[in-house]
Amino acid sequence: MSDRHQIQVAVESAYLEEQSEPAEHRFVFAYTVTLHNSGQVPAKLLTRHWIITDANGRTQEVRGEGVVGEQPHLKPGEGFRYSSGAVLETPVGAMHGSYQMLGDDGQRFDAPIPAFRLAKPGLLH
Repeated sequence: MSDRHQIQVAVESAYLEEQSEPAEHRFVFAYTVTLHNSGQVPAKLLTRHWIITDANGRTQEVRGEGVVGEQPHLKPGEGFRYSSGAVLETPVGAMHGSYQMLGDDGQRFDAPIPAFRLAKPGLLH
């Protein structure tokens, strides 16, 4: 990926206690993603690819078009923020992945999503 095509991705996560059912092995997390086009070429987010791993080592892969029903088009310097969620069978897990982008110059490239932790507060892991 050149400096011309650069999408920064930052993620914050939170545990949703009111939606979780620990006795049923259901732990619900919200995450907020901020994308920022720090490159020189406008680009559109086409698809997403997530890898979600729980504490048992069980992995789910999620692929799909856009994010939250949108395919944001980011000019240089522009950002886009959205929130979504994940459900795990364990109180701790992690997510990472990538967004597949298309620059206005016709160049396809990936914007990596750095790994981040999903954890119920108060756990000593």
